[in-house]
Amino acid sequence: MSAMSNSTWSRRSLFRAAAGMAAAGTLAACGSNNGRGGGSGSGKQLVQYFHAYGEAGTEQAIKRYAAAYQDAHVSTNWITGNNFEAKLFSALLTKQAPDVFEFHPQLQMVKSGQVADLSDIIDPVKDDFNQNDITSHTVDGKIYGVRMIDDPQFFYYRKSMLEKAKVGVPTTMDELLEAAAKLTTDKVKGVYLGNDFTAVQSNVIWSAGADTLDASNKIAYHTDGVVQGLKQLRQLFTSGHVLLDAPTDFWDPSSLDQGLCAIQWGGMWSMPAMQKALGDDLGIFPFPKIGGSGKQSVYNGGWSMFVNAKGKNVDAAKEYVKWLWIEQKKYQEDWSLSYGFHIPPRTSIAGGATKLKSGLPAEGVKLFNDFGHFDNIGWDQTMITAFNDVIASCVRKGGDPESALDTCDKKVDVELKKLFG
Repeated sequence: MSAMSNSTWSRRSLFRAAAGMAAAGTLAACGSNNGRGGGSGSGKQLVQYFHAYGEAGTEQAIKRYAAAYQDAHVSTNWITGNNFEAKLFSALLTKQAPDVFEFHPQLQMVKSGQVADLSDIIDPVKDDFNQNDITSHTVDGKIYGVRMIDDPQFFYYRKSMLEKAKVGVPTTMDELLEAAAKLTTDKVKGVYLGNDFTAVQSNVIWSAGADTLDASNKIAYHTDGVVQGLKQLRQLFTSGHVLLDAPTDFWDPSSLDQGLCAIQWGGMWSMPAMQKALGDDLGIFPFPKIGGSGKQSVYNGGWSMFVNAKGKNVDAAKEYVKWLWIEQKKYQEDWSLSYGFHIPPRTSIAGGATKLKSGLPAEGVKLFNDFGHFDNIGWDQTMITAFNDVIASCVRKGGDPESALDTCDKKVDVELKKLFG
């Protein structure tokens, strides 16, 4: 279930299509996939939007939860394809807009009045959430979304392949470049970072010791360290040691499972499938540090539930969100742990998650705690897309990083002025 928030997820939105909030138009044929919710209750009709998770059983689970709700009919639009956010943003501009939808916290949606204040339903249990998840959804003391899952992302690797090549686990970008070269054979590529490299774009910023925005909401990513990281990504891209054009993107574990690469970027959601395929021949490590002032990093993506503040059924939608994502802990636990691994945002559920207490899952939780970075609500879709363009320009096409970052700065500054004046 990937969660990418501030990095781009192709199919998982994990990264985000280039459409941005301004996408207009109507949403075609999304309604064909409805799972009609249960109780006759009040006869109210609610529609919820989810992106198509890759893990088997997820669609059935979400529809099963909805069917158990007695106070409204809840139908589910399960949106397949790579451009969930484009379809969502388009739909929000129409009369067919969903009442409830999953996405990532973005200030633009708060400022435009698109998402409802959920403080009244979250405040009573606020202390039972990972406080980073509360912070990333809070604007001026109000909370605008309920976190459903936390999704750390890191590198997976085949232990046997590293041992055979006499390669240690990389902790720096220089070491990752060396490892990729030593691990590449005529059949296996050393490393896989997703098909367009945007999945790791935020990690390049954090691992270089920088950030997307600083505490004053000013640009913080345009540093010498980030320039170095972009140059090293370009080295990787052109090295012949990277898997390019894989059959599936990074959110899917099959590139590593099928031996196409020795190291693969991925999310914790893939861990059960990878363990089933590879057994004990599986390790994980954070994105390596870049330059002298860098630090290893883990991207803590995730998905959150929002209520459409411009919908016809705001109060009923809030009641449904409260019922499912605040009160129904068994469903919340099921969603986090039964279809791939995710860290439950509720500390009471995470504390009892025995599946995450030992072995590789426990290592994933430790990386999440030691190296994790959460969404910055001010770093919105337009900014993410602008940095996608940096990756395209100087990593995939070989352009000058300084020039690409200058172009990005102009786009981000325009957006920052809109958001913060």
